[in-house]
Amino acid sequence: MTSSSREIILASSPDGPITAYDTFTGTNLAGFSGSRSPRKGLALAGKTLIAASHISSATGSGSICLYNWWSSAAFYHILTPEPVAPLAVTPEGLYLFSGGLSGHIHAFSLPSGNVLRSFPAHCKPVTCLVINDDASLLISGGDDGTIIIFPILRLLDASSKENSARLSLYEISAHTLSVTDITTTMGGCNSTIISCSLDSTCKFWSLANGNHVRTVCFPCVIWCLVVDPTESEFYAGGSDGRVYVGALKVGRRQCANTGAEVAPWIPEHGGMVTAVEMANQGRNLVSASEDGCIRVWEVEGGRVVRVVGQGRGGISDLVVAKGVGGGGGGGENIVFGGQNMGFSGREICRPVREVGEMEEWLGVVVKDRSRAIDTLEASIGTYEKLLGLFLKEAKGGRIQEPEDTSSCP
Repeated sequence: MTSSSREIILASSPDGPITAYDTFTGTNLAGFSGSRSPRKGLALAGKTLIAASHISSATGSGSICLYNWWSSAAFYHILTPEPVAPLAVTPEGLYLFSGGLSGHIHAFSLPSGNVLRSFPAHCKPVTCLVINDDASLLISGGDDGTIIIFPILRLLDASSKENSARLSLYEISAHTLSVTDITTTMGGCNSTIISCSLDSTCKFWSLANGNHVRTVCFPCVIWCLVVDPTESEFYAGGSDGRVYVGALKVGRRQCANTGAEVAPWIPEHGGMVTAVEMANQGRNLVSASEDGCIRVWEVEGGRVVRVVGQGRGGISDLVVAKGVGGGGGGGENIVFGGQNMGFSGREICRPVREVGEMEEWLGVVVKDRSRAIDTLEASIGTYEKLLGLFLKEAKGGRIQEPEDTSSCP
């Protein structure tokens, strides 16, 4: 298996370190220490950084820990204006958004950690943040039951002094209780938002205009959601420890067979399901629970094929990382969390300062190459003119030396 196709499960905890597992074998690869992360407080920043919310048990102050894959300790701590929980990062890993207890959203640049903007969004704590598939919109859910949609370019415009009401596109009064998670389908601004809540419902919304499309009721609180890559089904994690599968279009597959909109998979976890993610190109589902257990399910048939992380403390969030090794195939060993795992491929990442120096050096090389190409093209043009002159003289039966135009008159 090449490093570019390798998938890794990262699981965070409010009581312990972030742990990395091999998705295919369940092997414990490494631990990343120094953070106590709440729900929705774990995110990947591109393929080089891991971001984790941290709330100090001693002072109650908030920060965001940044990790490189090669080191078990955070290389930088972003100090936040208040304790934050949910995180969302743009796909290229340049900008990070965090949701605060006050209802504010804070935007940072990475890896510097500079605050770009802090603004009020909800009247109660921000509970979840998600970026849509084309990375044009930030969608937030709050403890006040509302969903708010923000254009990311507007949020990153440092010159804009607009208030929070003008920063957003629109707001949805979505649920009667706290929004616990949000996900979206593909399709940019024409996609669908799916939200879940403490009110035991999942609701579908049009991202284009915020119109309500559909409501699915559950027998328990739903804490987390994910949509499969084919967008035929969605999966929901319940407070009763069960994973539920529901059809995005009514009447498909398992749900049609049971005569219900959603159907539970068995067996259930020993505690509420805190996170669900797709893996292996949609062939597997990964679910995590507050009982510290991670289960890898086979989607076709809904059966557990692997259990990892038992007895390691409650899990607050998980993400599935793919291609973090860079796919070099250069025969070097890859290091996870300071442990040499002996995988073939390039080193996962380098220190941020070294990467910056390399980018600067590459920029100089590109400029020098461009100048060299311009010079070469000019020389080729001169030689073509000389060749034409020689050919003309040769056809006339004589070759005459070209006139010297380099001297002054």
